[in-house]
Amino acid sequence: MTTFISKPMNMDSAVEGEADRTRLVAVMPLQLNRLLQLCSANLPVGGFSFSQGLEYATEKNWVKDQQSAHSWIALNLSQGITYTDLALLKRLYLAIEQQQTAQLIYWNRHLIACRESKELRLADVVMGKALMRLLAGLDDIDLVPYQALTELPEISFVCAFALAAYLWDIDLVSTLSGYCWTFIDNQVAAATKLIPLGQTQGQNLLFSLSREVADAVQRAGQLVDGEIGASLPGLAMASAWHESQYSRLFRS
Repeated sequence: MTTFISKPMNMDSAVEGEADRTRLVAVMPLQLNRLLQLCSANLPVGGFSFSQGLEYATEKNWVKDQQSAHSWIALNLSQGITYTDLALLKRLYLAIEQQQTAQLIYWNRHLIACRESKELRLADVVMGKALMRLLAGLDDIDLVPYQALTELPEISFVCAFALAAYLWDIDLVSTLSGYCWTFIDNQVAAATKLIPLGQTQGQNLLFSLSREVADAVQRAGQLVDGEIGASLPGLAMASAWHESQYSRLFRS
């Protein structure tokens, strides 16, 4: 027979343990809800207005069903978002955390310069401006310490996303994962309208694509500065040609 002997616990330890559990209950759900709020399709930043080249890809029959939609979105996530948006999101978040204003401004400009078409650049800066305007209008958010950022003529959505996540006490890994979700969710919503796909097919896409997020976040975290940036000619051309597409649902 095995006998278990419990370790005595003094009153102070018990109180501290209870306090820790209380903080866990009080803080973690709030951070989770802030993350959900930041990544929600209802966030008024206009992300639903842009297809990120997907509308032209469906017009040309490059993307025509669930399988090809998965391939298109997964490739953009692994080769584009990972090497540009996620890698720079990490640097922007850390620059905010460490109060390195010069680095923050530098990486913001670098990211905007990485956009390979006028449409992709427009989507980035329009959504960035909208998110900054939203943050300025929220109660209990003080943007005074980030005046240099708010005064920039152009701010990337990625930069604004990093600032929102930091102000809302969302950790870096969750921030990176959440950004992946905003991209995937937006692309699947667009594919559902454009191909079109059924709601169940859309949910299956979300399930399968979300499995790619962990690898994307891990790889982005390992990139050195010289590895940042990726060229996806097909995406760039689809986005550019979308401007002259005969019929469009999404903004160009």
